[in-house]
Amino acid sequence: MTDIFSTEKRSDIMSKIRSKNTKPEVKLRKALFARGFRYRTNDKRLPGTPDIVLRKYGTVIFVNGCFWHHHPDCKIATMPKTNTEFWQSKIKRNRQRDLENYWKLGELGWEVIVVWECELNHAHVEESVADKIAERLHRKLSPTPITYDIPQESEIRIAAEENVEYGK
Repeated sequence: MTDIFSTEKRSDIMSKIRSKNTKPEVKLRKALFARGFRYRTNDKRLPGTPDIVLRKYGTVIFVNGCFWHHHPDCKIATMPKTNTEFWQSKIKRNRQRDLENYWKLGELGWEVIVVWECELNHAHVEESVADKIAERLHRKLSPTPITYDIPQESEIRIAAEENVEYGK
């Protein structure tokens, strides 16, 4: 199937695709904000410039486009029929760079969460994604307490020295 646009027009269309403040990203940010989370966006000091940075929780979130980062088994992540070699190379580089950035962030002590565009397409799904992230972040700040089994008094054995007089 040939492209319905000229090469120049297609180039113009592709150049207008944003990398910041995309619709899925904004949806997730609003959902997290509504749950009381405060964050920074697109922090250039961190590898990969994460979309959402939650410093308090030591967590970064990437909202990846299914096409651009080739979400496995996703209907949005199709390979274009024209200029296929270019697109395969481009997507492979994107995925390689993503993995390198995730690794670097992990080395710096950050937890990395990746949310895919298709996970945020429907309102009810978007809310459940935000709920899952919120639950994960709350668990991170308040880990489950360690419980100790305290024995009954009759089970307590006291070990002590015999009465010894010192210094004689």
